[in-house]
Amino acid sequence: MNKLISRLLVYGDLGENSILKRLSACFADWESSDGKDNDIIRRIYDQMKRLLDLATDYGFDRNLWQDYLTFVLMTNENSFSLVTERGKKQHGSIDTLVKADFEIFRELYNYDFQPIETDLGISCFSVITDYHAIDKKKQRYNKNVSDMVRHLSDRLSAAKDADEFYDIITNQYLKYGVGMIGLNAAFRVRSLHSLSVGGDLGLSSNVGPVSMSDSYESTEQGIFRNAEDVALIPIYNLDRRLLSDLVGYEQQKAELRRNTESFLNGIASNNVMLYGDAGTGKSSSVKALISEYYDQGLRVIEIYKHQFRDLSSVIAKIKNRNFRFIIFIDDLSFEENEVEYKFLKAVIEGGVENWPENVVIYATSNRRHLIRETWNDRTDIEHNGDIHRSDTVEEKLSLSARFGVKIFYPAPRHAEFQDMVLTLARRRGLDPIVWPDERLLQGAIAWERRAGGPTGRVADQYINYILAEGQDPAAE
Repeated sequence: MNKLISRLLVYGDLGENSILKRLSACFADWESSDGKDNDIIRRIYDQMKRLLDLATDYGFDRNLWQDYLTFVLMTNENSFSLVTERGKKQHGSIDTLVKADFEIFRELYNYDFQPIETDLGISCFSVITDYHAIDKKKQRYNKNVSDMVRHLSDRLSAAKDADEFYDIITNQYLKYGVGMIGLNAAFRVRSLHSLSVGGDLGLSSNVGPVSMSDSYESTEQGIFRNAEDVALIPIYNLDRRLLSDLVGYEQQKAELRRNTESFLNGIASNNVMLYGDAGTGKSSSVKALISEYYDQGLRVIEIYKHQFRDLSSVIAKIKNRNFRFIIFIDDLSFEENEVEYKFLKAVIEGGVENWPENVVIYATSNRRHLIRETWNDRTDIEHNGDIHRSDTVEEKLSLSARFGVKIFYPAPRHAEFQDMVLTLARRRGLDPIVWPDERLLQGAIAWERRAGGPTGRVADQYINYILAEGQDPAAE
């Protein structure tokens, strides 16, 4: 195995901590040793444990070894895979080098583990190549990645030569891209500012990268770590609803869809602010875009207010990728003494560098102007010594002005709330004989009074209560 892996060129940057590199070192030591070596066995078992953990995270099954090799190919960001992701099938010398690497991977797919198992008296490789995973809920692993890896693994293992292997991989890169961004639809941000280069970051195997640099250290999952950088953490248990699943607000959803589709098509688009009463579906509308447009190259990165200092690093990572990114800021607002909004303004304005055409910001807020204003803001001459009376007010309003599209989500009227309740009830299977409209609406009145007002969230909570308790709140 060591001889095979040492011959990899384009895909040779696997990372010294990768399972493949560590196993390669174990095999090299085994080949040069005499007799049974307990230290080698221990090291092999350590890598088998890591492989099992990875398989658990991504729901691998049947042949974990081949699934792992497929995962490596899907997440290895190199000069070939990144250029191919941008829609450019390459021809020429690079093809020759890549196909030589793929021939090595074909040998690894069908590697004979029997000699080392017989010599060391172990059977772990036989187990992982004929594995039967325990059924688990899809919320406990990344089902989207699992399905994609296992399907691709079957095709690659059956490839008759390096040319067919090449075609399968390049088509994968062209359609889905490479790395964790190609595999996943949504991400959170983790700052690595306080972590040292090359150290143990304590990150789980589901952390993924977005870019490659010579100054980064590659790890098993393709993470590229830098003391002054950030990592994108895939979000697995996504809300799979579409915009059509959200009841009401048709005009708002249509406006959101128009801007998003213009963005995906490379037409001029705007940053969007969705504002209005709490519980009206602002966040749900943005989240629904993930399922709606994932297959068209949309990716969503959720960032929190305290992470605005990292926003420029996030944008630097994604600006050259062949995906369209929504930076999603949920429940955006600032109190009078908070200054994080200045970081957000600075990034949106872009400075000397143009704003990347593949990034927009979508934010939700209960406030139209985002920053809490006081009457003292209007008396800044007397209180703060400002020369111009409106400077403080204008500074606070200027952040809101960075959002070219503003979509208002008002609390529903009584008739709209009733329609939400009835629609949700029938969609979720409440029997109209047991739960006729009159009974549902009577209970909805009692429920929304208790909840403090009618909203889409309140309607959803009311139906959840009925499904869980099987009783009418009005009867209590």
